Amino acid sequence: MAVDTLTFTAVTAVYLVILVVLGYLGYRKTKVADDFMLAGRKVHPALIALSYGATFISTAAIIGFGGQAAKLGMGLMWLVFMNIFLGIFIAFIVFGKRTRAIGSRLQARTFPDLLGKVYNSKFLRYASALVIVVGMPLYTSAVMIGAARFIEVSFAIDYNTVLLAFAAITALYVIVGGLLAVIYTDSFQAVLMLIGMTILLVATFAALGGVFSSTQALTDMADKVPAALVAAGHNGWTAMPDLGSSLWFTMVTTIIMGVGIGVLAQPQLAVRFMTAKDDRALNRAVPIGVIFIFMMVGVAYTVGALSNVYFMEHNGKLATEVVPGGNLDMVIPTFINAILPDWFVMLFMLTMLSAALSTMSALLHTMGTAIGVDVLSNVLNKKPSVNINRVGVLIMLVISVALAYIMPGSIIARATAMFMGLCAAAFLPAYTQALFTKNPSARGAKYSLVVGAVAWFLWTAFVHIAESKPLGISMFLFGQDAVLGQPWQVLDPLFIALPLSTITLAVFWFIDRQAALKNGKTEQPEQKTTA
Repeated sequence: MAVDTLTFTAVTAVYLVILVVLGYLGYRKTKVADDFMLAGRKVHPALIALSYGATFISTAAIIGFGGQAAKLGMGLMWLVFMNIFLGIFIAFIVFGKRTRAIGSRLQARTFPDLLGKVYNSKFLRYASALVIVVGMPLYTSAVMIGAARFIEVSFAIDYNTVLLAFAAITALYVIVGGLLAVIYTDSFQAVLMLIGMTILLVATFAALGGVFSSTQALTDMADKVPAALVAAGHNGWTAMPDLGSSLWFTMVTTIIMGVGIGVLAQPQLAVRFMTAKDDRALNRAVPIGVIFIFMMVGVAYTVGALSNVYFMEHNGKLATEVVPGGNLDMVIPTFINAILPDWFVMLFMLTMLSAALSTMSALLHTMGTAIGVDVLSNVLNKKPSVNINRVGVLIMLVISVALAYIMPGSIIARATAMFMGLCAAAFLPAYTQALFTKNPSARGAKYSLVVGAVAWFLWTAFVHIAESKPLGISMFLFGQDAVLGQPWQVLDPLFIALPLSTITLAVFWFIDRQAALKNGKTEQPEQKTTA
C-alpha cells in the first residue's frame, strides 16, 4: 500500500516529538539512581496500570499471537482470560502488594536485587541477573521484529532500517530519562494503543458483516482447514483442537499456560509494583489494567482468526496462504493493509510503534539495570549510579538488535512464550517463597533457580521439537531432532522445568526447616536493607 510520504513523515515526526518531550520530563525528575530505577516510588495508579499494560502487551501479542490466531483459531481467547486473571488480578492484588511492601522495606531497586536481599544471597542476585541478560534479548528482539514487519509491509521501508530506528529512538529516552521517562512514554503509548485497537475491532466487524455473521462464517470454514492441520488435531477456527493432539499441546502448554503463568515472574513487570506509593495505588490500577489487557489481546486474537474469512472471500485463500512463505508474523499487517484505508494504516502504525517502544523500553531498562546495578556495581564495588545503568542499557541494546537480524520468520509468538516460560521456571518458586514465607530457604531458592533454568534449557534444546530441531544441538550430539518421541516433543519445557523447580525448593525448604527446629532456631537472620 502506498501511503503519502509527506503525511507519513509528519505524523511520525509529531509522535517522536511527543516522546522526546515526555523523555525530557523524565530526565528533569531523574536526579539519583533510585529515580532512574524506580521513578521515586510514587507513581500515580493510572500511570502504573497503563505502563504495566503497555509493557505487558507488545507487538509480540498483537502481531505474533494475532498471527497464531489466524492459524490456530479463537481457542487463544483462553489466553485473554489467563492474562486478565493471572496477569492483572493475581499479579496486582496478591504478588504486587507483597512485592511493593518488601521492596520498600528492603530498599530493593531491581528484581534481582529484591531476591538477593530477601535471601541475603549474592548468588541469587547474580544468577537472576544472568537469566535476565541471557534470556530477555530473545523477547526484546521479537518485539522489534513485530513492529518492523508491520512498517515493512505497510510503507515499503527497509526492514533493517526500521530495526535500527527503533533501537535509536528507544535508547534516546531510556538512557536519558530512566524509568520515569519509560512510564510517561508508556502511558501515552497505551492510550494510542487503546484507540488503535478499538477502531480495528469495529472496522473488522463492519467489513465482515457484523459480530454474529462474521463468527458464523468463520465456523462454517471448518472444512477449509488444511489437511496437515486436520491431522494435527485442528477442528476449525472456533473450536479447540483435539485433546492431546500436537496442536492442543502447542496451544495449551506453550501459548495459553506458558505465557499465562509466565507473566507472574516477569522482572520488568515486577518492578512496576515497586514504583507504587502504597497498596491503595495498586488497587486503583486494577480496573484500568483489566480494560487495557482485554482490548489489546482480545482484539488481536479475534481479528487474527477472522482474517481468514476476509481472505477466503476476496482471495480464495486462508490468511496463512496469502502471506509470503506462510510467515505468521505478517498476517495482521497484511490484513490491515488489505481491508482498511490509508488513514487507519497510519494510525495503526502509531499503535505498533507504541506497542513496540513501550515494551522495548521496559525490557532495555530491566536488562540495563541488571547489568549496571546487580552486576557491575557489585563487581566494581561501586555505589549504583545513573551512568552505570546507562552503560548497561546500551550494551543490551546492541545485543538485542544483533539478535533481531538473525531470528527466523514466524518467531515472535514462540520467542515470547520461550522467555516467559524460562522466567516462570527459574524465578516463580523462589519469588513466591520470598513474598509469602516468613522463613524462606536461601539454599532452596538457589537450587530451585538453577534446576528450573537448566531443566528448561535441556528440554528446549533436546526434546521440544519446535526449538530442538532448528537449534540442531540434539541432531549434532545424538543424530535426531529430539531425544524423546510424542507426546513429549510437543510438551512445553515449562511443564517439566517448573514442577522440578518447585519440588527442589520444597525439598530444601523442608530440610532446612527441620534442621532449624533441631537446633532450636525458628527464624532466619533478618534480611539486610543495605545495597
